[in-house]
Amino acid sequence: QVQLVESGGGLVQAGGSLRLSCAASGRTFSDYAMGWFRRAPGKEREFVAAISWSGGSTDYADSVKGRFTISRTKNTMSLQMNSLKPEDTAVYYCAAGGWGNHEREYDYWGQGTQVTVSS
Repeated sequence: QVQLVESGGGLVQAGGSLRLSCAASGRTFSDYAMGWFRRAPGKEREFVAAISWSGGSTDYADSVKGRFTISRTKNTMSLQMNSLKPEDTAVYYCAAGGWGNHEREYDYWGQGTQVTVSS
């Protein structure tokens, strides 16, 4: 089992920045690829970014490329979000599991953290 806890969400104006963190405990964190997903109001949860178990490979949704950066250390994962837009407003979830950009690839999920971007 892996327990994941997100933090760092909040309210920010368009053009601003936020940094989300995901703290992991339980089984060896470094065994898993990690990802960020988000669910906007009235929409399905969607892929945001992923990072391999080694940190050597990353993947991003087209909508966040060039603005968001995913990274990881031994027991944490982060998502640096710059140039935020109102359409980035969502609940952001971190996940651990296999490599990929679909929910089915991930076995463990955090509870989510709210990000709200005002125009």
